[in-house]
Amino acid sequence: MRSHILDPGKPVRLSRGDPRDTDGVKEGDAREELEALREQIIALQNRLFFDGRRALLLVLQGMDTSGKDGTVRRVLSGVTPQGMQVHAFKVPTPEERAHDFLWRVHARVPGKGMLGVFIRSHYEDVLVPRVNGDLDDDQVEGRFDQINDFEATLVGTGTTVVKCFLHISRAEQAERLRERLREKPWKFNPGDLAVRGQWDAYLAAYEALLARCTTHHAPWTVVPADRKWFRDLVVARLLVQTLEGMDLRFPKPAFDPAAIVIR
Repeated sequence: MRSHILDPGKPVRLSRGDPRDTDGVKEGDAREELEALREQIIALQNRLFFDGRRALLLVLQGMDTSGKDGTVRRVLSGVTPQGMQVHAFKVPTPEERAHDFLWRVHARVPGKGMLGVFIRSHYEDVLVPRVNGDLDDDQVEGRFDQINDFEATLVGTGTTVVKCFLHISRAEQAERLRERLREKPWKFNPGDLAVRGQWDAYLAAYEALLARCTTHHAPWTVVPADRKWFRDLVVARLLVQTLEGMDLRFPKPAFDPAAIVIR
């Protein structure tokens, strides 16, 4: 697991990582472990909710079809909706464009006791404009600084930030797009093919983003995503590890439970 977590200040070369990597884990073992990890996540999220002092934000980024929605479905299945909120960021609305790019994001940050998930995130507002040429290098660097400051503020006020880049290969994306077109044509967007044509530009933009916004307080984890079962396992392990390290505990009652008699 640790080998997938990036180190601050070091360059990132996604081409050197294998999206099909499984760290030697077998699929059957991974699925069995995932079941156990899900139960741990459910219990730990319950403790997070009743502890009420901290929050956890999971950020999921990746190329189209890398499995952001699927990861949420399979890893967080069974987590009580009362203690979890999921938000998928789309193209900014006119109202959102009228504010600074972090305005819409800050409003979605999970409150104390909550597990929040961003499917795409504030990073879209650097990634897409950079590839499309709508931001120059200085503007991109400025947004990176603002994002790092924003995340430092979250961490400093009790929100743990976990960021996962779901690393899928171009060949696997092609296969998933064909499957989507064949089995779920209502979900297929022909515009995705234009973005696919910018694969190298997006990969370079992601490498810069991952290197620049990996910090000690909020590092990025690169998750091999060609094999869905391993992708889910890595994210689940990371969540359990993070939640266990948050010193969560149930509050003590303001009364003596032994003195209560229920008739």
